[in-house]
Amino acid sequence: MVTYILRRLGAGVLLLAIVTLVTFMIFYVVPRMAGQTVQQLATMYVGKAPTKEAIEATIDRLNLDQPVTLQFWEFVKGIFVGATYSFGGREVVCSAPCFGYSFQNYTEVFPELMDRLPVTFSLGLGAGVIWLIGGVAVGVISAIKKGSIFDRLAMGVALAGVSLPVFFTGLLMLAFLVHAWDLFETPRYTPLAEDPIAWMSGMILPWLTLAFLHAAQYARQTRAGMLETMGEDYIRTARAKGLPERKVILKHGLRPTLTPIVTIFGLDIGLVLGGAVLTEQVYSLNGIGRYAVQAIISQDLPVILGVTLLGAFFVVVCNLIVDLLYAWVDPRVRVAG
Repeated sequence: MVTYILRRLGAGVLLLAIVTLVTFMIFYVVPRMAGQTVQQLATMYVGKAPTKEAIEATIDRLNLDQPVTLQFWEFVKGIFVGATYSFGGREVVCSAPCFGYSFQNYTEVFPELMDRLPVTFSLGLGAGVIWLIGGVAVGVISAIKKGSIFDRLAMGVALAGVSLPVFFTGLLMLAFLVHAWDLFETPRYTPLAEDPIAWMSGMILPWLTLAFLHAAQYARQTRAGMLETMGEDYIRTARAKGLPERKVILKHGLRPTLTPIVTIFGLDIGLVLGGAVLTEQVYSLNGIGRYAVQAIISQDLPVILGVTLLGAFFVVVCNLIVDLLYAWVDPRVRVAG
């Protein structure tokens, strides 16, 4: 088991290095391969209506006129030890880990990301618990009661959940549940340590909106897996031995079905932590997703770069956790891996 964990940790570190290289190439190398000049590339980092002086200063700050290998070294070095940018007669230090520096707002990107991370983390944590438990439970019941009214109704709702976009369901919930029927208060973020009750009541509607989309997929996936598993010979053998039906379903039927569910859950959580863009935008939550949208509108490329790196980091880490969970869900994985 220890060997398996070390092997997966090494693979995770290697994947992070590859992701960092690919991210650098997307923002620094690919535009130049497409024909952009150094001045045009620098313009993307300055923002709207750049002056000639600002463009030349940006080229100097980011070493855009230097070889690509040197640019990548400075890029990686900034993540670990920080970077220094010169503004005329003064210097600004971007502390490690330096995920970029906004030349529009003159702020470091990483502290801004950390300020917004609790909002996105709260959104992903609450919604993830709801869609995982709710989706799996509905899928198991639908598989057991195949063809019943509950099964047909649940799969119909699941189909609607997969089909309807978040911005549509979110606006509907705001219109009816908040403004028309006054069942929920207007969504807002309150730090968990400050007031747990306010934190939960202010986030419940965004949780339900985001969970509705994902729970539908989990319900359909669980139902399909359970229907396949419950027809296996070992299930009939377990029943023939006189095991309680609950144990047959949960231990022998559900556990093999969890492997693809764990895979999907790891990917979904990684993507949500990287920024639940639509949900945060609909409910005006000041999280990473909304921060990215504002950066795209203002063409603040260093912020977009920082959000991309953070999102990639969460996806890689969540995939590493999924690999480790595989060994618990299915011991055959660590033997083969």
